Amino acid sequence: MVEDFAGTGRNNKNKKKRDALSRAACTMIMLGGMTGVTMTNASAGQTFDLGNGHSMTLGAGIRAGVGSVSPNAPGGYENGTVGKFSLDDFRIYTQYTWNQYLKATVNTERGYGNGPIGILDAYAQFEPRKEVNVWIGQMLPPSDRSNLDGPFYLSQWYYPFVSQYPSRFNGRDIGATVWGKVLDDKLVYSVGIFAGHNLGSYRGYPQPGDNPTTFGYYGPSNQGRNPLFAGRVVYNFWDPEPVDAYYTASTYYGKADILSIGFAGMYQQDGVGNAINPGNYGAWNVDGLMEKKLGEYGVITLEGAYYRYDTSGVIDVPANYNNAGLTANIGGLTQGNAYLLSAAYLIPQKIGWGQFQPYARYQHFDATLLHTWNDQIDAGVNYVIKPHDLVLTVNYSENSSNYTNNGRRVTFGVQYQF
Repeated sequence: MVEDFAGTGRNNKNKKKRDALSRAACTMIMLGGMTGVTMTNASAGQTFDLGNGHSMTLGAGIRAGVGSVSPNAPGGYENGTVGKFSLDDFRIYTQYTWNQYLKATVNTERGYGNGPIGILDAYAQFEPRKEVNVWIGQMLPPSDRSNLDGPFYLSQWYYPFVSQYPSRFNGRDIGATVWGKVLDDKLVYSVGIFAGHNLGSYRGYPQPGDNPTTFGYYGPSNQGRNPLFAGRVVYNFWDPEPVDAYYTASTYYGKADILSIGFAGMYQQDGVGNAINPGNYGAWNVDGLMEKKLGEYGVITLEGAYYRYDTSGVIDVPANYNNAGLTANIGGLTQGNAYLLSAAYLIPQKIGWGQFQPYARYQHFDATLLHTWNDQIDAGVNYVIKPHDLVLTVNYSENSSNYTNNGRRVTFGVQYQF
């Protein structure tokens, strides 16, 4: 260690690295020789051929940013504008393939608040044909384009706050989905049933001196454990979207000409409120994406979405109600209307390793029960080295509302999937 810090141990340090790489390579060669494992590159990561038609694919994704945040911006502090360092996402992707019909996926993600690694996706897949497939486990329910994009397939750095469907962890819930692609893959449908919101198992109990008639004692609204129903249908008028399953992206960087209209909705009886004042939850949205290759003039991308969230006129309990935990899908839903509009342009000339893609987005949310509104403007530029897998972003965001001063964020972000 003393030699390394003094600069005299560089050759020894490099030798140790070479030795470690050699040992790793020998291990993989021995593993392949003993078990018949071979490796091939795959778009989702590295695929290991386990023989007899079985395989496993491994991958990872990281999103991290540095910048500044003002007091009234999300993540801001009261003592003025400060530097901000964030690990937004750290994901490990795994998929096991038994044969072309039976598969299983397990993906992990950094926990909320920089917590421990948690289960993001964990579902079994029965995929007999592209028209009808069944997934069971924890997954993305049928929902809006932004949720099905996830952070790595948006055209902007920050996830849109107007996308507020209930979820257990990063848009996920536990249940089952049937999905398929028909009409030359231009029509994509997905329907599912899920555990849903405000499950009654998170009941509070009064302590000495507490009033047992308070709503905290009676627990959240869904004492009957009613499931949540979700569905989505999307039609592509030009090319089919080049993505797996019922997932989406908000830009394909010119890989296809896209003109897509989607409709999604969710419903759950007693999905909001508390046990003595429950309300049914219903939400729907319509979203559209147009991306057009302009030949030698680049690629233009336009996106829009409208949302309607209905809590039957009931104010929901707070998130983490009765200390249920942030992944319990308890509380925090708001009745209101929202929309977003965005535009991006991929400059055709390649500069250095990649291409520049400037973008802008506007979001607005009206909370009709609380009589408040919020909006946010985002403007920035992506430097696209490898579409979706290696992207550098500079982003400026300004948020405003009718109950606080404006907030601002400046972020330099790095996105890498491998």
